[in-house]
Amino acid sequence: MRFGNTQKYLSMKAKSQNLKTVLNAANLTELAVKRQEGKLTKEGVLVVETGTRTGRSPKDRFLVRDKLTESDVEWNETNQAFKSVDFEYWNQKAEEHLKGNKDYLTDTFQVGNNEHGVLVRVTTEYAWHMLFAHNLFTQVVDRVHNWELYNLPNCIPEAGLHGAKSNGLVVIDFSKKKVLILGMRYGGEMKKAMFTVLNYILPAKDVFPMHCSANLGDDGKTALFFGLSGTGKTTLSMDSSRQLIGDDEHGWSSKEIFNFEGGCYAKVINLDPKAEPVVYDALRPGALMENVVMNSEGRVDFYDGSLTENTRAAYPRSFIENCVVTNCGPVPKNVIFLTCDMYGVLPPVSKLTAEQSLFYFLSGYTAKVGSTEVGAGKGIQPTFSTCFGAPFFPRPPMVYADLLLKRVQEVDASVYLVNTGWHQGEYGQGGIRYSIAVTREVVKQITNGQLSECQWKPLPGFDLAIPKSTSLPCAVDPRSDWVDKKAYSQAANRLICQLNSNFDQYDPDNEQTGRPKEFLL
Repeated sequence: MRFGNTQKYLSMKAKSQNLKTVLNAANLTELAVKRQEGKLTKEGVLVVETGTRTGRSPKDRFLVRDKLTESDVEWNETNQAFKSVDFEYWNQKAEEHLKGNKDYLTDTFQVGNNEHGVLVRVTTEYAWHMLFAHNLFTQVVDRVHNWELYNLPNCIPEAGLHGAKSNGLVVIDFSKKKVLILGMRYGGEMKKAMFTVLNYILPAKDVFPMHCSANLGDDGKTALFFGLSGTGKTTLSMDSSRQLIGDDEHGWSSKEIFNFEGGCYAKVINLDPKAEPVVYDALRPGALMENVVMNSEGRVDFYDGSLTENTRAAYPRSFIENCVVTNCGPVPKNVIFLTCDMYGVLPPVSKLTAEQSLFYFLSGYTAKVGSTEVGAGKGIQPTFSTCFGAPFFPRPPMVYADLLLKRVQEVDASVYLVNTGWHQGEYGQGGIRYSIAVTREVVKQITNGQLSECQWKPLPGFDLAIPKSTSLPCAVDPRSDWVDKKAYSQAANRLICQLNSNFDQYDPDNEQTGRPKEFLL
């Protein structure tokens, strides 16, 4: 690690407290307050604001297009191409910026595991950005880094100059193994940049990288939870009766599931200590909160989304009492796709065939609830995100879809679609969203094996298999929930039409058998 004028201050603190390392959560929190980067809650948790960018900026994110990536990356509006010469320009600007800034901080972390991971040296201007790295990644000592990440919010790009579209820029160069984050304060850019790095590297090693959470039961069986922000991925994986492996990013090799990260980055909008006690209890000194609203007494109002609906907390896994110490687990027996259905037409749970697994994985259907992206606005709207995380997967979608099917078939895992959204009607038109308690019960019936033993019947239109037994609380035919059956069919047809239209990009000839078919009215 290295630092400028902060060296004397931090070294004295470390020496007086007999610390093994200079950069740690306590010192970084204190330094952030000293620099007026943030304030402390009444409990001593650091709270910061990220300015106009309260989420990721996908329009300002680029990948360097060169001989290495030319044929490997799916170039599109998500994976935007950046010239090597433009990267060199901004890299030089970043280096010059650091020469004139003696308060920067540097430390080295592991992302992924020892066999399938990278060592990244992170350099930040802000102490709270380094605290974010300490909480989300795994700190390493005396190991040589093979990647580098600069996060310099005060090195501000100029729109229209050398590939920059605005005053913010994220560029990943896979050949030079370097990430530049310039002009931005939102911490999630660091996390998702390194996620993108592993999503590019791991498929070549026959490892399936996943935007999912994972936990482990007392029976030694792992469950995976795929889903976009707002579907319950973090909340459902943090079950006090099961051990958490990780809440967001994992790899699936032929031998195991492993977490990419050393911490969690949870949404805390409307955080309820009774419904989400694991997240709430993790908000202790050393944690970090972004864009939450706090009063003069240091009390946070988790229900105040005036800054953003995408309020966040970053904390290490060590703040979670019931977690897997090794950060990994056995290959899963249950794979759960979480979808927040705003139309209220999908069942609370259904079991997918191999073809349907491919269809819903590539579709990535859900509703945007408090989007993590800048400019998405408030409110709820349907969205489709390939592989349940399109912005983070550089290679063609079928690369990841093929790996999913390969891994599932290797271990004969069961794949379920779980609706965490609405029922009895559409969002805003009389529909009611499933409570966390109800969805937890559905997940419990999956992980304890109850659903693996039940019989199934088809749901017309979607042709999804739903439980036949009426003794199971999750055995609900969504059509029976609606008073107006014709209105259900009309809402279902709108979703079916959108699903098939979106899937045309993968199957223009309508040959994929996992496609749903519209109701005849």
